[in-house]
Amino acid sequence: MELSLSTSSASPAVLRRSASPLLHKQQVLGVSFASALKPGGALRFRSRRPLHHPITCSASPSTAEPSSEVKKKTLVRRDDVRNIAIVAHVDHGKTTLVDSMLRQAKVFRDNQVMQERIMDSNDLERERGITILSKNTSITYKNTKVNIIDTPGHSDFGGEVERVLNMVDGVLLVVDSVEGPMPQTRFVLKKALEFGHAVVVVVNKIDRPSARPDFVINSTFELFIELNATDEQCDFQAIYASGIKGKAGLSPDDLSDDLGPLFEAIIRCVPGPNIEKDGALQMLATNIEYDEHKGRIAIGRLHAGVLRKGMDVRVCTSEDSCRFARVSELFVYEKFYRVPTDSVEAGDICAVCGIDNVQIGETIADKVHGKPLPTIKVEEPTVKMSFSVNTSPFSGREGKYVTSRNLRDRLNRELERNLAMKVEDGETADTFIVSGRGTLHITILIENMRREGYEFMVGPPKVINKRVNDKLLEPYEVATVEVPELHMGPVVELLGKRRGQMFDMQGVGSEGTTFLRYKIPTRGLLGLRNAILTASRGTAILNTVFDSYGPWAGDINTRDLGSLVAFEDGTTTSYALASAQERGQMFVGAGVDVYKGQIVGIHQRPGDLGLNICKKKAATNIRSNKDVTVVLDTPLTYSLDDCIEYIEEDELVEVTPQSIRMCKNPKMAKKGR
Repeated sequence: MELSLSTSSASPAVLRRSASPLLHKQQVLGVSFASALKPGGALRFRSRRPLHHPITCSASPSTAEPSSEVKKKTLVRRDDVRNIAIVAHVDHGKTTLVDSMLRQAKVFRDNQVMQERIMDSNDLERERGITILSKNTSITYKNTKVNIIDTPGHSDFGGEVERVLNMVDGVLLVVDSVEGPMPQTRFVLKKALEFGHAVVVVVNKIDRPSARPDFVINSTFELFIELNATDEQCDFQAIYASGIKGKAGLSPDDLSDDLGPLFEAIIRCVPGPNIEKDGALQMLATNIEYDEHKGRIAIGRLHAGVLRKGMDVRVCTSEDSCRFARVSELFVYEKFYRVPTDSVEAGDICAVCGIDNVQIGETIADKVHGKPLPTIKVEEPTVKMSFSVNTSPFSGREGKYVTSRNLRDRLNRELERNLAMKVEDGETADTFIVSGRGTLHITILIENMRREGYEFMVGPPKVINKRVNDKLLEPYEVATVEVPELHMGPVVELLGKRRGQMFDMQGVGSEGTTFLRYKIPTRGLLGLRNAILTASRGTAILNTVFDSYGPWAGDINTRDLGSLVAFEDGTTTSYALASAQERGQMFVGAGVDVYKGQIVGIHQRPGDLGLNICKKKAATNIRSNKDVTVVLDTPLTYSLDDCIEYIEEDELVEVTPQSIRMCKNPKMAKKGR
């Protein structure tokens, strides 16, 4: 791509050195960015070169002539609807920004109590403070309906982002004003650019003391160049905002009192949907919800035609595989709720009831002339774990669903909604191999199943390797570590041991924090999060995103210490634990039921050690003058994520609704003593 800066062409590196730090106020790619709202509230871009794509961010709607193909299909653009997705890296403020947009669009009454991060609606999302599932809502601004899709920020849930991008025509790319573009920012932007969507860049958290908006805009612009964005896509509008305060503006120093500039940017810079109004009905099911009374609800965007309540439709997976159904109920999104409607025109996002067993990726089409749309493609999983029936002595005590049939049915139900996940049969009839985008992706499924009353065992995470031309390839990820300079040494040493290769290091402002970027095998990341927190005294922040498959990096030792294993069934006693805790750190306290083979602590040396922690003090006929007080160390409390990070090849995690235990795998030979 040729970049025009003044009169000379420059590479991104030259551009970085020669351009003014205020890229967004200068003329980049022959475009002048407006520095303030014009009278009438419109955002203006003035371009010295013609834009080749009908998606433009100009003061008036595009007057570009449609191509011959467009004329043939008689596509028209709806001006009363905008479909946008809000995409960003984790913790860059997407859901909080949606809160402010809903509040200012008067979705709720002034006296209505509204919880924080209202789009994070399920318990697990609220507990962890993360978004796991993509969700729809809508607002109305100046007689224009804006459908908003809030998406997850973790790379493990990237499948949710890929799935919804074909429902929208533009994205709000939210970037933190200090951190700038992060690994997941790159992933979601790459996907949005591949779809050809218009992008509005929102520099969020502009009120942070160490905010550096100029650096963030520069870095984001370079990211567009790296991802081979077109000239029109590089011609993005930058909005500066504080999601929590509900303010936005075209300049970091001049924020308005509300999000008006952001709403104006959405209306001006994101085009309305391009639809075939009089064509045969076509709607791609992009999301599935379940209601006890209405059954399965298919959610998607209507690409062509009109969908009516009570209409007979054809449901297609491919040209050959079709079946017929009738739409019993029809809903559109208005404000924060689903509202019943009699008909939906092409370009809007709607929810359809009455179609049995509808799956994500199927097309709801016209009964006579309907043709299927291309199915949704998501990237392949990189990590797998084995799920098996609980075989411990404590099985069946706490769980409601404990058989392999229950486990199989639940995993197959998950596949209907979770496109990025795969389930295969294992070596035995009661074992299943579940593959996902990362450990967190599968851990969320395990936690949901545990809360639903399932009881089962899971093995350690393993990477999915490929063999190409007789060469073994393994997945590599880009890891970004934010760590104070004081603890940088131990973190660099730890990543080096795990075959990580540093390719970038930079200091950040006055906070004394350093950003390290590594390319590291996915194997090296298993169990890394706890180790890196220990090495940095809890101050490091680790973010990863899948990069590519590369050559096998060699052996990686992820754990130096062995486990302490109970060698008999029984109840733990203070007397036995007092001597056992000298061997390492314990996971259990006194008065806890344990079984033979259960992992009860971390050994202080390599290799496993069997312990009797149920031994009672022998009674004698000699009266002691006083009772000897036993002081026990506080046992370590490991969460589900910690347990899955901890276990090795010959160990399992036993998951029940009330307990999480670790044990040695009885099918594998004993290791150590």
